[in-house]
Amino acid sequence: MTLPVVGAHIGVISEVFYQKLFAAVPSLRTNLFNRSNQANRTQQQALASSVASFATLLVTREPSDIDAIMARIAAKHASLGVTADLYEVVRTHLFAAIVEVLGDAVTPQVAGAWNEVYTLMANSLAEQESQLYQDAGVTDGRVWRQALVAAREYDGSHSATLFLRPLDGKPFRNHRPGQYTSVRIRFADGTEQIRQYTVTHGRQSGEWALSIRRVRGGLVSSILVDKVEDGDQLAVSHPFGGVVIDNDDAPLLLISAGIGVTNTMATLQHLATYNPGREMTIVHVEKSAYEHARRIEFSTLVKALPNAELFLRYTDYDGMHDDGRNPLTRVPLPTDAHTYVCGPVEFMRSIRLELISAGLSPASIHFEAFAPGSWLGLESEQTPIP
Repeated sequence: MTLPVVGAHIGVISEVFYQKLFAAVPSLRTNLFNRSNQANRTQQQALASSVASFATLLVTREPSDIDAIMARIAAKHASLGVTADLYEVVRTHLFAAIVEVLGDAVTPQVAGAWNEVYTLMANSLAEQESQLYQDAGVTDGRVWRQALVAAREYDGSHSATLFLRPLDGKPFRNHRPGQYTSVRIRFADGTEQIRQYTVTHGRQSGEWALSIRRVRGGLVSSILVDKVEDGDQLAVSHPFGGVVIDNDDAPLLLISAGIGVTNTMATLQHLATYNPGREMTIVHVEKSAYEHARRIEFSTLVKALPNAELFLRYTDYDGMHDDGRNPLTRVPLPTDAHTYVCGPVEFMRSIRLELISAGLSPASIHFEAFAPGSWLGLESEQTPIP
C-alpha cells in the first residue's frame, strides 16, 4: 500500500511542487492560480492534496462519490478555460516533487502506483471538461467573452452588484440556478487574475447580475467593488457548475451566509418563474441588515412565493455569538427536503453536522464553495489526507 508513503509527506510535496511548477511556467503563478491563496498558503495544499485524496477515495469509497468530486473540479476547471495539456505539465512537476522529497522511498512500485492514480484522475477531468466545453458550444478552453458593465450599484457595506450585458449583442448562454461565471481582471503589469461569482438575473432580459463582496486583501474583489464603473468592459466565462437546483417538487431548504446569498437568489429567481408554489424554507445569516447584499430584492422574491418561509439571522442583534445558538435554532427542518448550502467553508461544515443530527440524509445536502480544495471533505464522512 503506497498511500501512507506519499500521504505522510503531502504538505512538503505540495510546497516543492508549486515551486517547480511556477519556476517552469511563471504565467501559472501570475495568471491562473489565485495569488491571495498562494500568499496565505491555502493553494499550496489544494492540488497535490487532491491527488492524494483521490487515491484514498479509489480504495475506500463508492465510485459515485469519486464521480461527484471529479464533476465539481471539472466544472471549476472549465470556468477557468483549463485544457488537457496542463495535466501533463502538472504530472511532470508533481512527480519531480515526490522524488525530491521522498528520495529512495520512491520505488518503482510506488512510482507506478501513483502514476496510475494521477493518470486516472487527469483523464477523468480532461474528458469531463471537454464534454462541458462541447455542451457550451465552444472549443476546448475558449470560454471567454467580453461583457459591458451596464450599471454598478453599491450593495451593502462591503459589496457591489454589477449588471452585465454581452458586448457583441449575442445573448449570454442560459445559466441554471447555482451556476457561476469566472471574471478575469488584467492588471497594469499585464498579468491577470480570475475569480468565480454566482450568476443571477439582472434587471432586464438577457442581463446578468454579479454580486461581489470585498475581501480583505483581495486583489480582484476590491477592483470590482470599488473601481469598475458603468461602461467598463469585463472578460467573463460561460456559466458552469454542477450544484444546481433540481426540478422536482420535493421541499427545498436553502441556507446561506454572507455573499452566499447569491446562490439562494438565483434559486428564488428561477422558482418565481418556473415553480412558484414549491415548498421551501430559507435561512440566511448575515452580520447585520446593512451588510445584507441584495436585501430588498431578496425579501421581495420571498414574499412573492406563497409557500416560502424565511428565517433571517443578523448576528449583531440576535445574540448568536453570545449564547451559542446556531442559525437553525427554531427552524422547522423537513427531513425530506433537498438542501443547498452556500457560505464560508467552516459555516457549511457546521451546518452539515446540524442537519445530519436533525435527521436529514447526507446525500440530500449539497454545497457550493469557492475556497481551494473545498470540494474535498464537505460531503464526506471521512477526512481527506491533510
